[in-house]
Order: sequence, then structure tokens, then C-alpha cells
Amino acid sequence: MKYKLPFLIVIAATLIFIASRFSNDELEDSIKYSFSEITRGPVMTHILTTGTVTPLVQVEVGSQVSGTIQHLTADYNQKVSKGDMIARIEPSEFKAKLAQEQANLQSAMATRDKAMVVMRNSEKRMQRTRQLSNQNMASVSEMDDHLFEYEEAKAEYQVMKSNVDKARASVKLAEVKLRQTRIYTPIDGIILSRDVDVGQTVAASLQAPTLFTIAQDLTRMQIEANVDEADIGTLSPGQDVVFSVYAYPDREYQGKLAQIRNNPEVEKGIVKYNCIIEVTNEDYSLKPGMTAIIKIITAHHESTLKAPNNAFNFIPSMGAEELNAIRNELNLNLNEAVIWKLVNGEPQPTKVQTGLSNDRETEIISDNVKPGMKLITQAQNNTKPKQKSLGLNLF
Repeated sequence: MKYKLPFLIVIAATLIFIASRFSNDELEDSIKYSFSEITRGPVMTHILTTGTVTPLVQVEVGSQVSGTIQHLTADYNQKVSKGDMIARIEPSEFKAKLAQEQANLQSAMATRDKAMVVMRNSEKRMQRTRQLSNQNMASVSEMDDHLFEYEEAKAEYQVMKSNVDKARASVKLAEVKLRQTRIYTPIDGIILSRDVDVGQTVAASLQAPTLFTIAQDLTRMQIEANVDEADIGTLSPGQDVVFSVYAYPDREYQGKLAQIRNNPEVEKGIVKYNCIIEVTNEDYSLKPGMTAIIKIITAHHESTLKAPNNAFNFIPSMGAEELNAIRNELNLNLNEAVIWKLVNGEPQPTKVQTGLSNDRETEIISDNVKPGMKLITQAQNNTKPKQKSLGLNLF
């Protein structure tokens, strides 16, 4: 028993020593960095908006007279030429009206001719009475009566003559109304919509009802888009436009900004301006009414140095005083930024001048960087225990 007690004391001391070695292990800090590279390529800035595809020229063809549709000679998607008859309204009533007006004209002309005969007869009597009066063979009262009779006949003739003109105008109006029963297309184009059927009655009392909608040329289209007032100052006619439509999401179309209209449109307190974008549509893939997702290119540099935006947003793990000292030393001005490189395992700042910037990348226009240079975009701290030898050394 006298030998067991010292042995147990030695074992206990050994365990305490090992436990103390584990509890006093130091923690080792390591930082893992993510990088991006400076590249050379195009950089552009743009304005995003949406718009509606519409024909460049679109005409609504209506009827100026009321009646029943007798014939339709055009239908959806049909190509038509200027002057083609595309519809006919029942003409019987208009033919009867023309015949009535023509009869009224003949009656008015006959009445005018009769009034002319009466006027000429009154003129001759007046002239004979004047001759007799000059020879003192007719009284003054007879001369006055015949003069008044002539003036009255002359005025009546003028009234009848005006009635003839009025009747002739009524005939022309009836002829126009009869011609208007034939509906002709005013332009070359394609029928977008037909809004009536045979037998349908159209009423043109207040405004001309629309029978057809015709697009002049679907190979040339336009997009009407609204742009916020905050962005309108960066736009000017002639700027390039790229857009896509939901029907072909993987296809990119090209266009040109043609017009910025001055009339403001207010939507929920936001002022917007209507912009017209002209596009070509040789393959007829764009249809009227399609929604376009639009990028209006406000600036474009074809070949320039650039870097992802997260490289400009990186801030190393330093104290506030150290970061402020770096900023003061670099003395950043407008259009200047800081990027960080890894030198000897430590982030090193570099001041660069920036140019165009969009939501993904920013142009660099400085001589102190080159393509392929790695920039720090993110740092992640990995904390783990230091590896130590666990061998026992009791002496």
C-alpha cells in the first residue's frame, strides 16, 4: 500500500497537465478571399422600360352613312390595296333619295324657266310703256306699275334660280351619299380587324362607326414606351434600342429612338413621357399589341477596361481609423474609386478613375491597372484551433 499512493499521485498530475494543455490552445485565424478579374470589352449604360408594339401607320376605316351591311369583301390578315372596295352598305334607300333629288332639280329648273319668261314679258311691257311715256302717250302711274311688275318678276326669277342651285347641290349630296355606301380602303396594307358582319346595321349619326382596322406596313413597326422624368434627360432621338418580347424571350431585336413627346403623362403621381421607337419587322415576327421589354442605350464604349461592381464594394476588415487614414491618403475625387489587390497576403488599395457604370460592371479608365489583374470581391474569416503536438514531457 505504501507504493500505490505515490503512483496514483503521478497519474493524477499527468491528467491535469494534459487537460491544461488542451484548455490553453490558441485559436488560429485565416481569411479566405474571393476574386474577380479586370477584363477588356464593351460597357454600356441603359434605361429599362416596357412598351407596346404598334404599326407605324394604322387607319380605322368607318362608314359615313347609316345602313345595313350588304357585302364584305375583306377579312382578317388580308392584304388590300388603296382603292379596293372592302364593304357595301345596302344602297336602295340612297338610290331612291338620289332619284327624288333629281326630280326636285327638274321641277326647280322648270319653275326657274317659267319665272324667266314672266320676267322677260314684264321687261318688254316696261320698255313699251317707257317709249309711250317719252311720247307723252302713257301716264307716269302706268310707267311705275310696269316698272314695279318687272322688278318683282326679276326678283322672283332670282329666287327660282337659287332654288335650282339648291336642288342641284342636293343631287350632288345624294350622289355622294350613294357613293359612300361603297367602303374603300384608303391605304395599302393588311386588315388587322373586322368589326362588322353581313346584315349588321351601322349607325353614323354621331360618329363614323369603325368597320375595319388597317395597318399600312407591318414590316415597319413602332414601340410606344413611357420613360420616367428622372431618366428623360439622358435620352435623345437616334439612340440605339434593344428589346425582346415574351413570344421570343431568347431573341434580341434592334431599334432606334425616333421621338420623345413633350406631353407628360402622370401615373400615380409619377410623371412620364412617351417615347417612340422605330423597328423593322421583315419576318413579321412582331405582332401589334405585343409587350416589349426595352433597353434604351444611353452610352456605349466598345473596348475598354472594366470590372464587376462587387470589386468596388469590397471593404477589408480594418479598424475605422485605419480605413479613414487610407481614404484621406488616396484623396478620392469625383468619378474615382478604390479597388483592392492581394499583395503578400494583405489587401492593398489602388485608386482608379471610373467611367460608365451599369447594374453589373463599371468602366476603369486608369493606367495603373491592366487586363487579368485580380481584384478582391469578398473576404471570409475561417477560425480554427492551432495544431500542436500532444506528446508528454514530464521533465
